[in-house]
Amino acid sequence: MLKTLFAQVKEYRRASLATPLCMIGEVICEMIIPMLMASIVDKGVNAGDMGHICRVGAVMIVIAAMGLLCGLLGGVFAAKASTGVAKNLRKSMFENIQTFSFANIDKFSIAGLVTRMTTDVTNVQNAYQMLLRMAFRAPTTLIVAMVMAFVINRRLATIYLIAVAFLAVALGYIIVHATRYFRQVFEKYDEVNASVQENVSGIRVVKAFVREDYENDRFSRAAGNLYDMFIRAEKYLTLNAPVMQITVYTCILLISWLGARMIVSDALTTGELMSLLTYCMNILMSLMMLSMIFVMLTMSAASGKRIAEVLEEKSTLSEPENPVYQVPDGRVVFDHVRFSYNENAEKPVLEDICLSIRSGETIGIIGGTGSSKSSLVSLISRLYDVTGGSVSVGGIDVRNYDMDTLRNQVSVVLQKNVLFSGTVLENLRWGDPDATLEECQKACRLACADEFISRLENGYDTYIEQGGANLSGGQRQRLCIARALLKHPKILILDDSTSAVDTATDARIRRAFAEEIPEITIIIIAQRISSVEHADRIIVMEDGRVNGFDTHERLLETNEIYRDVYESQMSGARDFDAVTAEAPDKTEGGKDNG
Repeated sequence: MLKTLFAQVKEYRRASLATPLCMIGEVICEMIIPMLMASIVDKGVNAGDMGHICRVGAVMIVIAAMGLLCGLLGGVFAAKASTGVAKNLRKSMFENIQTFSFANIDKFSIAGLVTRMTTDVTNVQNAYQMLLRMAFRAPTTLIVAMVMAFVINRRLATIYLIAVAFLAVALGYIIVHATRYFRQVFEKYDEVNASVQENVSGIRVVKAFVREDYENDRFSRAAGNLYDMFIRAEKYLTLNAPVMQITVYTCILLISWLGARMIVSDALTTGELMSLLTYCMNILMSLMMLSMIFVMLTMSAASGKRIAEVLEEKSTLSEPENPVYQVPDGRVVFDHVRFSYNENAEKPVLEDICLSIRSGETIGIIGGTGSSKSSLVSLISRLYDVTGGSVSVGGIDVRNYDMDTLRNQVSVVLQKNVLFSGTVLENLRWGDPDATLEECQKACRLACADEFISRLENGYDTYIEQGGANLSGGQRQRLCIARALLKHPKILILDDSTSAVDTATDARIRRAFAEEIPEITIIIIAQRISSVEHADRIIVMEDGRVNGFDTHERLLETNEIYRDVYESQMSGARDFDAVTAEAPDKTEGGKDNG
């Protein structure tokens, strides 16, 4: 973990090295000043030597100024280094997340990733800044002050050793117990962020169903759990201050009492006693700083581990040694494909899938919820890798393609339509950054999106809110289809992406595709048979297997499930899930005739 985190120091190494050097310089200046004060008292004030007082006073001013300069520079360098490391951590995490496959993303919750890139990075940033400043300043102060105290008087300096030993035991007890709770705190942060994220993104649904009170209770529970964990940790940390105060006051009383007796017996001077008291405060304050460092490191260790998990995560998909950069055509072949999201799963999501799709065909896929329709098409653009068998596009195994090349030629419109804040035109150009306005307009005509865009106040320059909140579901779907078309793909996959579009518009989209882009292989996932009945062939999925694969007419004759669904939808009585639930053991008529 430490190696992973410190690798992000990068261009801030000089600032990271300069900070402790400045801190050491500041400590040395601070440790010299008590010695000079003792000299002023013993050789200047007591002896009545005004010249000595002025000379030593001038030296004190210079040294104090040097210490102040070192402190200021140390603060500047520490701020630069810590904020720089935080910037690099966020940048590296974000870049690594972009390389993740869907399987990698499934391991981390969105709320968890947000927490790691915000709260966790801030904790590490604060800890790094304290580490650079205090972790060098405090031990240096402790060592130098202890040495100077022993130089002045060994007997009194022994009190410091006893105090240090006592504080070490007390702080160790506090830190061990507090650490256990801090490790659990950041898991509770994820729960709070998840509650906020879901509520804000689904605020319209919350209000539509009058669930504000439920959401308030849910957030209160998450915040309450976080509060409880922090309270448990802070209960131990609050012991830090009283333990430090008892130790400090005890040391001051003992040194004052013993020192006064030694002054009376001429075994110690007044100036030396003043120096010892100053060193007492320096030693004990350095111990307090060390305790703060340990607390901060304890908190940040949990954060650092969570950050390192993201940075060290490697994509489950890897580029081939000699990738193919050209997709010949839109042929798709599934050769005894087996797929599981988890390699240790007892039952695969897809089992023994054998399909052959010709280039330029329009293929429909229909099946009940959970029949693995989306899982099937996600293998074509290699969003996941197969567990067994192979998937080929254009006669070449998808694992042999350069992934960017493959995904640019296999354009997918997912079930969840995601638009980004920006204008309509900016969202369309996600498909092709260099697309002209005319090309965007043509894609929108094919997707039947031009009709509503023309009614928008600013047309293609209309601003879209995050997630497309100011558009209807059907409008978002049509924009996403147009965006996918701008990639000029060889294969276009529409994963239930016309479900929010009315039947007439759905028919116009299909007709436009057939007339304008007949060369593209189109795969349409749908719940409505009317959306796929005009396809060249239709795949009927059931429980991760191909139950039937043929034309609409042949499936009506040979596939009982398809026929029952068709008849029920034509009568408006039931949907696909209802029919398949009633007939789970239908025969596999017409299976894989392609």
